[in-house]
Amino acid sequence: MKFASSCGLRVLLGFSSLLVTGIAQTKTPVVLFPGWPGTKLLVTVQNQSAVPGCPESGTFEYMFFIGSQTGTTGFSHVCQDKLMTLVYNRWPSLPMSQRFSDQPGVTVTIEDYGMTESAPNYKPLYEGLEKAGWDRKTNIRVAGNDTRLSPDIGNFLPRTIALIEETYQSNGNTPVHLVAHSAGGLYAQYLLTHTSQAWKNQYIHGFTALAGAWPGQGSTYSLLFTGFNSNEGVFPADTENARSSALMYQSHPSIYLQAADPAVFKNDEVVIQAGSATYTPQDYRKLFRDAGMALAEELGPYYIGFVRFQQPPFFPNVDVYAEKGSGQDTVVGMGFPSLGVGQLVDATTQFFTRPGDGNQEDITNDSIQVWAKMNCFRFELTDNPGVYHFNLPFDPGVLRRLVTNLQLKRSVCR
Repeated sequence: MKFASSCGLRVLLGFSSLLVTGIAQTKTPVVLFPGWPGTKLLVTVQNQSAVPGCPESGTFEYMFFIGSQTGTTGFSHVCQDKLMTLVYNRWPSLPMSQRFSDQPGVTVTIEDYGMTESAPNYKPLYEGLEKAGWDRKTNIRVAGNDTRLSPDIGNFLPRTIALIEETYQSNGNTPVHLVAHSAGGLYAQYLLTHTSQAWKNQYIHGFTALAGAWPGQGSTYSLLFTGFNSNEGVFPADTENARSSALMYQSHPSIYLQAADPAVFKNDEVVIQAGSATYTPQDYRKLFRDAGMALAEELGPYYIGFVRFQQPPFFPNVDVYAEKGSGQDTVVGMGFPSLGVGQLVDATTQFFTRPGDGNQEDITNDSIQVWAKMNCFRFELTDNPGVYHFNLPFDPGVLRRLVTNLQLKRSVCR
C-alpha cells in the first residue's frame, strides 16, 4: 500500500541547492526525530464515502497541541478519528508492512517535510541551537513521520536516509547528529539498526536520545480503551469520541511500538484493571482477548517490542548521549469498571503510578543502560531530576550538553 506521507521525498530535491553561507562548516548538522505525535500532518479528504455523516471533502491538520479545528474545518473529533483510522488487510500472504492503507478518499502528508516548520512544538530547541550559532535554514533538519505508522511502513527508511545524506552534503560533507525525543527515539533506533556500519561511519556524528520510548510505557495500553484527542492534548469528553479515538489507535501500528514490552517490564506494573481483574504487560495477549480487541490481538504480538535495542546486534554503534527526567509520579495504568472500549477519564478514574519523568516510568528511561556495553563508542545517560518529559528538549542543562557534544570529535570505531 502506498502512503502519501512518503511524498515528502519530493522536498528533498531542493536541499541540494542549499549552500552554507555565513555558517562555519565545522557546525555539526542536526536532524531531529520528533516525539509522538509531534509531526504536523495534513489530512486531505476528497470525495470520501467510507465514513457516512462526515464531510465528503476538505482538510484538517493533526499534531500534538495544534488546537481544536472542529469549528473551522467541519470535521468533528469523531470524524477526524474515523478518517485517520487505518484500513487493515488481513490477507496472510501480504507482509505486515504492506497491510495498512488510508481510508478511501483520504490522503495524509507530512507538511514541510525536512524543515523545522514540520515540528513547531520544538521551537525552543531550535532557538537554543540558533543562539549557539546553528541556523534552521541550513543545519537543523527534522525527520518527521506519519504518527500512525511504524518505521517499517511506507518510505520512512529511504526518505530519512535521503534527508540525512542531503543534509551531510549541503553542509560541506559534515556528519550529521541525530536528536530524538520520546517515541522519536524508536524511529532513530530503527534507522541506526537498518543501515550499515560503513554508512553510519560516513554520515552519523552521534545520537542524542531524549527520554526515548525504547521498550514502550505502561500507560499506552489505556489509550486503546480511552482514546486521546492529540490536537488538544486532552482525553475525550464523551463516550462516542472516546470510542472513535480508541478504535483509531487500535488500527495504528505505532501505538503498539509504545506499549510496555513484557520482555523488559515483565509483571512489574499493573497497566489495566477491570473490576477485580488486573493485567500487567506480561498479560497483554489475555488483555486484548478478554476485551474482544481482535485487531489488537493480531497487531500487538507483531509490533510490541518491534524496535529491538537490548542485545549487541541491535546496539546503535554510534556515540550516544542520552538524557532523562526523574523524580515525578508517572501514570502507568488505569482502572475501569469493565473492559469496554470508550472509557471516559474523569475525577472517578483510578490511576496507577510509579516514579518516572511524568510521562514515562524509570523502567523505560533506564532501559538503554545496556548500551554502555558498546565497544569503543561513547555512552552517557544523564539524569535531570524534576525535569518533565515534554520539557526535556528545552531544558537549559540539556541544551548546553547538546551544544557541547555537537562539537566533540566522534569516536573512531571501525
